[in-house]
Amino acid sequence: MPRIRPPFPVTHGYRGRPTVVNNVETFAAATKIAAHGPEWFSAQGTRESTGTKLLSISGDCARPGIYEYPWGVTLRRVLEDCGATDALAVQVAGPAGQCLPEGAFERRLAFEDIATGGSLMVFSAGRDILELVNNFTEFFAHESCGFCTPCRVGTALMRDLVKKVCAGRGTRYDLEQLQRIAQVTRATAHCGLGHTAPNPILDTLKSFPEHYATRLRPEDYTPAFDLDGALEAARRLTGRDDAQAHLREET
Repeated sequence: MPRIRPPFPVTHGYRGRPTVVNNVETFAAATKIAAHGPEWFSAQGTRESTGTKLLSISGDCARPGIYEYPWGVTLRRVLEDCGATDALAVQVAGPAGQCLPEGAFERRLAFEDIATGGSLMVFSAGRDILELVNNFTEFFAHESCGFCTPCRVGTALMRDLVKKVCAGRGTRYDLEQLQRIAQVTRATAHCGLGHTAPNPILDTLKSFPEHYATRLRPEDYTPAFDLDGALEAARRLTGRDDAQAHLREET
């Protein structure tokens, strides 16, 4: 069962002391600090993010692999080094992280800007962004433990709406519903999976709205049931046809 945190092991772990759990990268950094001293380590990176970071780079690039950079490196520098010449977007920190467009490539990988555990997925201009979103929403719906209603129901609703849009059957109303459900899920889910499951949807709606717009049906949303029309028989029986006898949309 998911538990609310903090505390985290890095601050309160074994016997209440900071504890590292299965983190080889941290052990390697600690070894270098022991060998060269803290001043040497702090001289790399930024003021708030000292040292270096291992990045696992995959996707549409000529040279995928593991790279090591001082904290503070720009996304553009990383993309140049790995041979991503026509990047459309970069997914930072996995499906639960951020989907960043080209306009964000000058930003820096650092805790004070773009924090990451080290995963970068590169997507070229030839990629369908909605295919990416569909993949991630499927993942979150499958991985939800089902403990809390916002995540159990929200991830399934988001998955189904994304599939509807991908199939070319969505409307503007569906995008509004998708955004509303994503925000509710993020705000009310019990654990981190539910809090971050909406990220791919909200990020791409903000940064790549045209990819959604081209898949929408041109007509407006039409309700399947006309509630005001269903009251017509009651209006005839009562002889009322004033404003109070009709349902009006709120403005």
